[in-house]
Amino acid sequence: MEETKERKIVVAVDESEESMEALSWSLDNLFAYCSNNTLILLYVKPPLPVYSSIDTAGFIVTGDPVAALKKYEHELVESVMARSRTVYQDFEFDINIERRVGRGDAKEVICNAVQKLKADMLVIGTHDYGFFKRALLGSVSEYCAKRVKCPVIIVKKNPQYN
Repeated sequence: MEETKERKIVVAVDESEESMEALSWSLDNLFAYCSNNTLILLYVKPPLPVYSSIDTAGFIVTGDPVAALKKYEHELVESVMARSRTVYQDFEFDINIERRVGRGDAKEVICNAVQKLKADMLVIGTHDYGFFKRALLGSVSEYCAKRVKCPVIIVKKNPQYN
């Protein structure tokens, strides 16, 4: 029997249902029995804001807002990875899973990670915003589809995965 080439498939995950749908879709469609694929879950934390110890009204802020923010983002990473685990834990085949966490602008971090990991494919969900919202907020999936060198699968919201 011919051995298949190992493929690295990056799935961008975040707090959204759309990203969990993309993960579910990739498991259903890209990971078959005895596949030699590696699933790389990629979560991107936003950049840390710059804080001053003096707020806008001129009062000194007590406590450490950066430490509180770091604690919150750690909990958020754990939450997203736990949600991802609930999607793949009942998958009937054993698959290789790597978890990666980046920081920065999601579209830049995803594109850079795909290149650095030498991924064979990127799977990403879409919020399916309309024209105006997409023009204001931008579309991470469209940005990545135009810039990465590997195939990109953009998974639209599907009632079947709810």
